[in-house]
Amino acid sequence: MNAEKVSEHIVNWLKNYAIDAKVNGFVIGISGGIDSAVTSVLCAKTGFKTVCVEMPIHQAESQVNRALEHINHLKDTFSNVSSVKIDLTSTFEDFKKQTPSIENSSTLDLALANTRARLRMTSLYYLAGLDGLLVAGTGNKVEDFGVGFYTKYGDGGVDVSPIADLLKSEVYELATCLRITKSIQNAQPTDGLFGDSRTDEDQIGASYDELEWAMHMLENGKFTLDFTGRKLEVFKIYTRLNTINQHKMLPVPICKISDDLK
Repeated sequence: MNAEKVSEHIVNWLKNYAIDAKVNGFVIGISGGIDSAVTSVLCAKTGFKTVCVEMPIHQAESQVNRALEHINHLKDTFSNVSSVKIDLTSTFEDFKKQTPSIENSSTLDLALANTRARLRMTSLYYLAGLDGLLVAGTGNKVEDFGVGFYTKYGDGGVDVSPIADLLKSEVYELATCLRITKSIQNAQPTDGLFGDSRTDEDQIGASYDELEWAMHMLENGKFTLDFTGRKLEVFKIYTRLNTINQHKMLPVPICKISDDLK
């Protein structure tokens, strides 16, 4: 991949989209991870107003530090970049107090993790509404169209998706080209939604390199019978997640009413 040309293409795409939409710029949630770091730099390079938002909810200190380091670097580099911090921890805790108790801890943990993402989406759209901005998504191709590793109407609720046609490995290539902070490039990918140290690989059961391989295999018509050992295990993980998360990747189903019923 020619990272420099891809970067230039995305920046021009964002710039033209903002002009056509008659908006003032972009707002991005900064997590301390590679995807949000790359996306925010691309938005900043458009010259349009770019608001970077920290939204901690019981966040690990390492994630907070990486996010802050990246934001400060952006603000030092680009005059069009500003930042906002919205600590949603108390909001999250207040929400939990108002909800019914449940005994199934596994479903509760996932529901609360998704709630964190949706609280952040609400905050981003609030800020976007104040200043006429677009919410820039940070999902990559493997997450958005491979395994559906994101929260519906959470981090999946965005206006534009600048890096959604790039594999995770390609995002890392862009990160090197854009000189993203080394601490972010070297960090293990994590959604940070559970308040612990679990990584994306811990949750999914496969690394992004493995998922990219499986994605390529499925696109080329391969089946479980074609693999053994770890390859078979990874391929099953990918195809299972790709199947059960189709509801995230496809338009919301609409019940059509024929004219004879109206």
